[in-house]
Amino acid sequence: MIALTAIIRVQAGHEDTIKQELLKVAAYAAAEEPGTLGYYCGQDGEDPLVFTTYERFRDRAAMESHNGSETVAAFFAVAKPLLDGDPIIQVSEEIFASS
Repeated sequence: MIALTAIIRVQAGHEDTIKQELLKVAAYAAAEEPGTLGYYCGQDGEDPLVFTTYERFRDRAAMESHNGSETVAAFFAVAKPLLDGDPIIQVSEEIFASS
């Protein structure tokens, strides 16, 4: 299992746009990507300019398929000019999960 965590900081005033774009990616992953086993999006309660995703993939091929999708490309086409710096990305081999 592969887990990807992304921390995304947006410029002030663009929170709603990023939220809606992240929800589009999450909906696409849930409906169209069988190799994406979980997709969590969150917005920091103390700093609403910070968003986090936690994404779980069956394997690296599924992660690469997701990251190379038109949906992710469309997200970054909208998001890139609205971000405050590059996203922080951490890819890990999952060693434990609990539901």
